[in-house]
Amino acid sequence: MTNLTQASRQLFRRPPDERFASLQELLEHALSFKNRSKNVQESSARFHIQHRAGAIALQLNGAAPCTLNDWSFAQLCSLVSASKDTVNRLRADTAVRVCRELLEQRNAEALSLQALVLDDRHIRAVNGATYTRLWNADLLAMLVEFATDFTPPPKGFNGATGLYAGEQDMFCFMIDPTCWVEIQGEAFAPGFFVWNSEVGRRTVGIATFWFQQVCQNHIVWDAIEFKEFTRKHTGQVHDSMKTIRGIIEALVKKRDERKDRFAAVIKKAMETKYANDGEETLKLLTTTGFSRLLAKKALELAREKGRFTIWAVVDALTQLAREHKHAGTRADADHRAARLLEMAAA
Repeated sequence: MTNLTQASRQLFRRPPDERFASLQELLEHALSFKNRSKNVQESSARFHIQHRAGAIALQLNGAAPCTLNDWSFAQLCSLVSASKDTVNRLRADTAVRVCRELLEQRNAEALSLQALVLDDRHIRAVNGATYTRLWNADLLAMLVEFATDFTPPPKGFNGATGLYAGEQDMFCFMIDPTCWVEIQGEAFAPGFFVWNSEVGRRTVGIATFWFQQVCQNHIVWDAIEFKEFTRKHTGQVHDSMKTIRGIIEALVKKRDERKDRFAAVIKKAMETKYANDGEETLKLLTTTGFSRLLAKKALELAREKGRFTIWAVVDALTQLAREHKHAGTRADADHRAARLLEMAAA
């Protein structure tokens, strides 16, 4: 088992305006950006660096100059082989002359560029010709359709839900809090992370897992069966949508299979006798490792249910475990009680 910190890192670095309350709200935000954005791909000779309002702007195909955000400015500097930190230390007019001259030098190489323009005024990204964009909205729409019953985790200590989108990327943390199943005698629930960037900041990918607990720092505790898939935004990146969908469908299928199997075990436990009477129940519990005092208390609770089935005894032991003050003692008692269910699974 391992502890996963990916969602916790997002929790601490995302400002309030990058947090979303629901998957539907995040999808609507992503759709808005997709509908208001357009991609302009031309030779770098048609990309003109301008000085506007004390900052560097980029003019595309003779249209009005567009502002750059921090990410697209960093990409532009990288494409013209200039240090962003160095350019930032120059006066705006000097920085424009430096970047313009460097871009003209690259023009001799017949460089092809593409810019992602928002509202015809702001440039979200400047990428090379080989970059292939995958829209957040398309990925999220697929999650809404196929990740049924999965929801964000309980809110973190700062109110964040695990759903984020900013200028550079998107990240989703989803779990199924209603599907706790027994795996090797311990309780686990399924979850996954999905991420993407429309601007070239990171890969598109998914990680699935089964976990035991999520704390308010959004650390995923005691995760098992961790599986990860990533794809760069080149060539056939859109094929990753099919792959991610298949991974989610496989997780849902395994969830349903485990849930059905666990339900069958519980049903059998409710129908199978643990002992014929109270005296035999007491004897079996003490020989299994339970103290005589705990066994007597469990016996009384089981007697109230009318018969000494495996489920009645396990349920009684689980209720008594909650009375322990120390978490370690409770966990040990729960583990011992869960082992009795193996009798029904056999």
